[in-house]
Amino acid sequence: MSTMIKMVRAFAAVAVVATATPALAAGEPPHIERQQWSFAGPFGTYDRGQLQRGFKIYREVCSSCHGLRLVAFRNLAEEGGPSFTEEQAKAIAADYTVEDGPNDDGDMYERPATLADRFPSPFPNEQAARASNGGAYPPDFSLLAKARAAHRGFPWFIFDAFTQYQEQGPDYIYALLTGFEEEAPEGVTIPEGKYYNHAFLAGNAIGMAPPLSDELVEYTDGTPMTVDQYARDISAFMMWAAEPHLEARKKTGFRVMIFLIVFAGLLYFTKKSLWRNVEH
Repeated sequence: MSTMIKMVRAFAAVAVVATATPALAAGEPPHIERQQWSFAGPFGTYDRGQLQRGFKIYREVCSSCHGLRLVAFRNLAEEGGPSFTEEQAKAIAADYTVEDGPNDDGDMYERPATLADRFPSPFPNEQAARASNGGAYPPDFSLLAKARAAHRGFPWFIFDAFTQYQEQGPDYIYALLTGFEEEAPEGVTIPEGKYYNHAFLAGNAIGMAPPLSDELVEYTDGTPMTVDQYARDISAFMMWAAEPHLEARKKTGFRVMIFLIVFAGLLYFTKKSLWRNVEH
């Protein structure tokens, strides 16, 4: 009995540490609150209006530093995406210039982008990107929503497997974009040129200045123009960029589960039929 009590106490202690904030447990990752997303759960789908608003934020705010190199302009008009028309996608592509070539003279040249092209990088190379950002390298947005997430620790990652919680990335991006504070808490020193952000995984000092502010990007659909809404919209767009076939995957998964259930039932009744006259 004493062994069982010790195990229960140890489990409770681990659970407390896993949910503690950095102020309570030094070295622990920041606590990231779960958010509500339309694409969450086994039947989740992307909100087309939200994806279009998120793309607008990327285009007007984020694209000056962050690339989207794995996304092609044609993807904007494909099923499961932001649902731009082909003409709208062509117009968006025409606003970008891409390098092509070589031509007949062996020289590279620039031309307007087409649907087949991918979003060009805002910088010619990594060195130029670092030089323009104080030595920091702005990450590409293509897979960031799947590559960034706060570790939830034991036992929560076990619960996540059963609840199908897969939105750690968008949750973290939202927390990061809304986690800037004008002044650091007492006892926390932020180096010059850095900004305090309580959700930043690599520490509280981040090189990126707060990118969003209220009424920074104009919405024409009546959606509130607040930092909170902007953060939600760009997080959703980045999730789509990282997993553009999410809806198709979930539909396929549901069909597979139905097939397996029916197949298991057929196997059960087949077994009962074949062995019904055999003594055990």
